Amino acid sequence: MASSSFPAPALADVLARGDIWRGDALASLPETSIPSGYPELDAELPGGGWPRGNLTELLVDRSGIGEISLLLPALASLSAAGGWLALVAPPYLPHAPAWAAAGIAPERLLIVRSGQQTAWCLEQLLKSGGLAGVLAWPDAGIDARALRRLQVAAEGQPVFAALWRSTAAAAMPSPAPLRVQLEKGEAGKEESLRVRILKRRGRPASQALALTIARPGRNKRVVAGPAFSVIDAGSPAAAAVA
Repeated sequence: MASSSFPAPALADVLARGDIWRGDALASLPETSIPSGYPELDAELPGGGWPRGNLTELLVDRSGIGEISLLLPALASLSAAGGWLALVAPPYLPHAPAWAAAGIAPERLLIVRSGQQTAWCLEQLLKSGGLAGVLAWPDAGIDARALRRLQVAAEGQPVFAALWRSTAAAAMPSPAPLRVQLEKGEAGKEESLRVRILKRRGRPASQALALTIARPGRNKRVVAGPAFSVIDAGSPAAAAVA
């Protein structure tokens, strides 16, 4: 067999690439990540922050423990850069003054009422390439096939895509490269959140993190004002976004 005229790359050169990582190390893709706002969490996230162009699953059973506030610093940075954000099928309408106080521009935040089409709607939004961040609450019946389609739709897009699911989903396989379980933190500390990374690219996480979360407007999560754009999945506005 004739040998190739191209020299084989040295192992050190291969390992220096951002899209290659050792099994005992974290992937390092800083250009595709968004700092979380919590240095101790960034140290455990591949790339040093929340990933773009991949699905992130956030598993939580109890709402109101600071789970949304955990993402606000990252969403605020996307909003400050002029990016559009979308919430697909949220269980509550967000409190506009609280989100604005966190640094998110309400006029560039879309609330999508997807009905029974959450997975389809989310896939179209991810494919559009026009959003900087998408948070979605799919129903418990979302299957592996739908999740694979969403992961494919997110790949290569400059979007932070996060799915909120129950902790029961932790026992099920998922194509999402990052899966994080959230629980209420230490008793007596209202702003403490326990964060456990169940799956990430690279070596497994060894222990959970206890984070102190800033929670603007934590008691006013159901109120929404006219500054939000609320659209239905089948409306012309939704088609324009997708």
